[in-house]
Amino acid sequence: MTAPALILIVLFLVGPFILAFGFSFTNQRLISPNPTQFVGLSNFEQLLGVGVLTLDPERDDAGQVVLDAEGQPSYPRLRDYTRNNPDYPQYDGMREWFSFSTGDARTYVLARDTVFMKALTNTLLFVIIVAPVQSGLALLLALMINQKLRGINVFRTIYFMPVVVSIVVVSLLWRFIYDGRNGLLNNLLEFLTFGHFQPIDWLGNPDTALFAIIGMSIWQAVGFHMVIWLSGLQTIPLTLYEAADIEGATPWQKFRFVTWPGLRNTAVLILVVITMQAFALFSQIDVMTNGGPLDSTQTLVFQAVVRGYEQQNIAGGSAISVILFLLVLSISLIQRYLTRERT
Repeated sequence: MTAPALILIVLFLVGPFILAFGFSFTNQRLISPNPTQFVGLSNFEQLLGVGVLTLDPERDDAGQVVLDAEGQPSYPRLRDYTRNNPDYPQYDGMREWFSFSTGDARTYVLARDTVFMKALTNTLLFVIIVAPVQSGLALLLALMINQKLRGINVFRTIYFMPVVVSIVVVSLLWRFIYDGRNGLLNNLLEFLTFGHFQPIDWLGNPDTALFAIIGMSIWQAVGFHMVIWLSGLQTIPLTLYEAADIEGATPWQKFRFVTWPGLRNTAVLILVVITMQAFALFSQIDVMTNGGPLDSTQTLVFQAVVRGYEQQNIAGGSAISVILFLLVLSISLIQRYLTRERT
């Protein structure tokens, strides 16, 4: 009786993963007259290749630092080191990812694929912010509605409602909210500050676009995790709270010594689920920003889809998928190790 389910799992999960793993070591294209060739780790080297180059400022004949039109130290051209320079073959083909100054010297962090590096850092930043904030907010909501009050089911329904709405619909709705000219958020902030707030193009500004998507994502999925917390809260015996009341425990002491220990297994589940969902960020990016502006909202899943289908680079998209799988697996194992039961 399990055969149909097993066939579907193998056909749509196991099979594609094996194909992606195999394609990641080739130059496979979606449509190409050239035969597929085995290229080893070159796809991964292209994606993960980074380098660090430190340059001293240019100096005149007197040994003084040459300044540019803005009064800043002038440095040699980066292209002279990253384009066909036989003295620096390790930097050939790389581009600037970011840079910083240390004294007079300028240190450049280079990458062979700067878009992928931005996608990797954006994805990790999204996970680091969303996981604790969303789980904490969901726990707070669960504690608020875990009470026997009249009409409490209405609030449970309201908090859970965004979860059952399509993420595409939610993304379109929030795109109007974040609109830079007539968006609801700008109008609300302008009203609350009596007209002193200057409208912001939340999705068109590289400094705010990713954080705008983070805020929307937390709001959209917090109800789902609230329900999981609520189910955990309702498994804690009421006798423990009664004993705590008899001992004169404060609300904080009851949460610390009764509620939180009883939620341990639920917390582990919430942490794993939120982490996996956060790494799978795609729909919000696809609908709201399409990876822009200036690649500020690129993510690993979005890049895998773009390269695999829009650019027809199946090998590159497969390599990104394998890296994402290894990253999620590693973090999940670390989480499992840190949250294991200690005897």
